[in-house]
Amino acid sequence: MREAATHPEHVHGEHVHGEHVHGVHRRSLLVGAGGLLMLAAAPGSAHAATVPTTEAGEPMSQGAARASRISDGTQLVHADLHNHTVLSDGDGAPEAAFVSMREAGLDVAALTDHTTMFGIGGLTSAQWRLTGDLADAADDPGQYTAIRGFEWSHPLLGHVNVWFTDDFADLLRAGSVGSLYRWLTSRSGLASLNHPGREAGRFENFRLDPAAVDQLVGLEIFNRREDYLFRGWSSGQRSPLVACLNAGWRTGLTGVTDEHGTDWGFPEGKGRSGLWVVENTRAAVYEAMRARRFFATRVSGLRVDATANGVRMGGSLPIAQGDVQFRLDLDRGPDWVGLPLVVQVLRPGTDAPAVVEVVELTAGEILEFTVPLDRADGDWVLLRVADPAEPNDTPGPAGHPCNNRGVAYTSPWWLDPA
Repeated sequence: MREAATHPEHVHGEHVHGEHVHGVHRRSLLVGAGGLLMLAAAPGSAHAATVPTTEAGEPMSQGAARASRISDGTQLVHADLHNHTVLSDGDGAPEAAFVSMREAGLDVAALTDHTTMFGIGGLTSAQWRLTGDLADAADDPGQYTAIRGFEWSHPLLGHVNVWFTDDFADLLRAGSVGSLYRWLTSRSGLASLNHPGREAGRFENFRLDPAAVDQLVGLEIFNRREDYLFRGWSSGQRSPLVACLNAGWRTGLTGVTDEHGTDWGFPEGKGRSGLWVVENTRAAVYEAMRARRFFATRVSGLRVDATANGVRMGGSLPIAQGDVQFRLDLDRGPDWVGLPLVVQVLRPGTDAPAVVEVVELTAGEILEFTVPLDRADGDWVLLRVADPAEPNDTPGPAGHPCNNRGVAYTSPWWLDPA
C-alpha cells in the first residue's frame, strides 16, 4: 500500500442528517398523525426546516458541505430510494413516510412497496394511485424530491426497484426478469437490482438484456446494514458486483435502507446514496440517475465525488490502456477530520473483484493518484473506500483487501475506446 499526494483543504460542514437514537414515541406520533404532518411539511412551513435532534435534544452530527471541490455545476443531495409501508410488508402508514424522510434530513426519497400477483401482499391499483398522490403532495421542487416507485418481487429470481413510470408491473404483468425488462423498455422508467444475490435465481444469473442497459441504472451494494460485495461467497457464489458488471450491465452503485419499520430516514448505519444533481427536482434526479452520477454509502452526511482523467463517476473513459489519474473528494465535516481510511481500486475478477491498488486517504482531504489500466483486463473500474480498522461482516476470499468495513463505493467508470 502506498501513500498518495493529498491536499489539506478542509471545508466546514453544514447541517445534514446524522445519527439518530431511536425515539419510539416520536416515530409513533409520526405514524399516527401522518396526514396532519403532511400538511405541516408543506413548502415554507417551519416543520419542513426542522433540524433533526437526538432524544436528548442535541443536534445530530454535522455532515459535509454539499459543493464538490473537484467538479463544478452540480450539488450533492442525500437520497434513500428504497422504502416500504403497510401497503406491502412494512409497518408504517404511507402518509407518514415522506414526512419522516424529510424530517430526517434526506433531500430525495422514494416509496417502493412490493408488487406481487393480484395485489396479494403487494400494491393494488388504488394503492399505487395513493402513493403517487402522496409523492406529489410531498414533492417540493428545489428543496425536496419525493418519488413514487415500486419493487417488482419474485421469490426466486430477485427483486427490482422501478421509478418514474405511470403504471406498475406485478408478477401477472411480468412473470420473469426478461419480461420485466421488456415492460421497462416500453416505458421511460429507471430500475435497480435489489439486494443482489439474496434470492437464489440472482436475476437469471444476471443475464444481460442489451435493450435494458441504459435504463437499469443501479445495483444495491449497501442494503440495510449489509455490504453486498461478497454476498453468497461463503456458499460458493461469485461476487454479485463482479457477476453483474462482467455480464455487461452498466449499473451505478447505490445504498438503501430498505426500511420496513416506521423510522424512515433516521437509522444511522443503514445504506443511503449521494446524487450529484444540477437542482433538486424530479427531472434533475432522473438525469443524475441515468448518468450514474451517484455513490453508495451507509454513513449520513458523507460527501463523495470522484473523477478519472477528469470524467466523473458513472462515465466512460475513451481509452483502451494507459495511466488514469483519479481524484477523490471525501468529507464528512468536523466529525471526521483526520480519520484514516483506505481507497481500493476495484477491477474485474473471475469470482471476486481484483484490487489493483490500495491508497491511504485522510478524510477531509482531496486525494490524487494514478493507476495504469488496460481494457484487456476488463472494461470497468470503481473505487471502494474502507475503514482499515474494522472488519467486513460478510468477508470474501481469505486475505482479500476488501475484507475490511466498506464506507462508500463510487459508481464505476467504463473503458470505451473510440
